[in-house]
Amino acid sequence: MQLLVVEDDEMLAAALQQHLQRGGWQVDCVRDAAGARLALTDHGYQAVLLDLGLPQGSGLSVLHFLRTRYDPTPVIIATARDQLSDRIQGLDAGADDYLVKPFQLDELEARLRAVLRRAQGRVAPVLTHGDIVIDPSRQCVERGGKRVALSVHEYRTLLALMERRGRTVTRDQLQDAVYGGSSSIESNTIAVYVHQLRRKLGDQLITTVHGFGYRIAQETMA
Repeated sequence: MQLLVVEDDEMLAAALQQHLQRGGWQVDCVRDAAGARLALTDHGYQAVLLDLGLPQGSGLSVLHFLRTRYDPTPVIIATARDQLSDRIQGLDAGADDYLVKPFQLDELEARLRAVLRRAQGRVAPVLTHGDIVIDPSRQCVERGGKRVALSVHEYRTLLALMERRGRTVTRDQLQDAVYGGSSSIESNTIAVYVHQLRRKLGDQLITTVHGFGYRIAQETMA
């Protein structure tokens, strides 16, 4: 899951990046409005954490740039501005949530998960497929009510596929989800993770689309 943090306070940005990376996010940080617009043009993010007071333009100008491009990427405004008028302005400009500094990092993660669920059209906080349950809040996977031990990379591969159920996911897209776009990955690495997931969660869970990628198999009716 890739997140863009737009924050001009270098220490706060570093703390956010460190905390969110421990939670499985791939985090890019930019410190001004111009850098934010460039990053949003060149990359696809699952969510944006946006400060309002920025050099080279305001956070609202970044939000306006995003929405006038019809980009639905979820945006959480994170700012010290706590007036009701500021909240209304931010939400009316297209933000999905508004968080006032200082805030608890666990609350931020919960809000990120909530906006992602809404963006994906989900209501329940967990993902299910047959007897497999994924709880992103705990990074926990269960099969038949029993916890399944996955490596970090296996978990990220599974989550990327489950979040895109009904679609084929290319190897490049999976590599980007697992490693954040690193190019120094062996060509068969994703295939190894898929093999391990099949071994742990069932051979029929993931279908290979030859020459293209992988997809979660359709659930069979009982």
